[in-house]
Amino acid sequence: MINERPLLTVRRDFPRPDARSVRRFSGAATVHLVDAMDGRGALGYQIKAINPESSAFAGAALTCYAGPDDALAILAAFQIAQPGDVIVAATEAFTGSAVVGDLFAAMAVSGALTAIVTDGLARDCDGIIATGLPVFAGGISPNSAAQSGPGTVGLPVVISGVRIAAGDVVVGDRDGVVVVAQDHLDDVHEQLLAVRAAESSYPKDPDGHVHVPQYVRDLLASDQVRYLS
Repeated sequence: MINERPLLTVRRDFPRPDARSVRRFSGAATVHLVDAMDGRGALGYQIKAINPESSAFAGAALTCYAGPDDALAILAAFQIAQPGDVIVAATEAFTGSAVVGDLFAAMAVSGALTAIVTDGLARDCDGIIATGLPVFAGGISPNSAAQSGPGTVGLPVVISGVRIAAGDVVVGDRDGVVVVAQDHLDDVHEQLLAVRAAESSYPKDPDGHVHVPQYVRDLLASDQVRYLS
C-alpha cells in the first residue's frame, strides 16, 4: 500500500548567514545587486511591494512551498522563523486566490520578521500597509486560499526561474526582489561595492548632465556602422 503523504515536510537545521553578512546588504539597491551578479538574480516583474513606501528590506530567506491555492506551509513557516527572517513562499504563481493578508503580516511583525515575499497573491491591502511590514506579491485578490497542505518549509523553492534556498539573502525595494545565494555573499558584496563606485563616478558635464558613453559615440563615428540615410 502506498504510504500516505505527510501534510508538511519541514527542515529546521539549515545553515543561516550571520547577522553581519545580512547587514552588508541592508539599503542595497536591487538594480546594483543585479549588476553585481551579471544582470540576473531578480524575481519576476510581477512581484512587487504592496506598499512602495514600505518596501526596502534585507534578510535571510525562510523558504516554503505552499503550492497553488494553499497557505498551510506559510503558517508553519511563521512557527519556526527566527527574528530577521524573510518568509519566501512559492505557490507556482497561482492567481486564483490570495495566500497572504493582514493577519499573516501581523504574525510576521509579532515574530520580528523582516518581510514576506510570494509569487502568489495578497489581500487585505489596507491591513497589510497598516502593519508597516514589507510584503511583496504577484498581485491582489480578495479570494482566500485553503490551509490543507501538502507543503514544505526550509527546502529550496523556485520562483520565476530563480532557485532560492533557506539561508540565502533576499533584498527588496520599489524595483522588486533580488536573491543572493548564501555561498556567494562575499563575492557579491565585493562586486556590489564596485558597482556603487562605478555608478557614483559616471562622467557628467559641468552642468551635471549625463550623456551617451564615449565608446558608443566612437562606434557611431567608425566604419563599423552603416548609415542608410
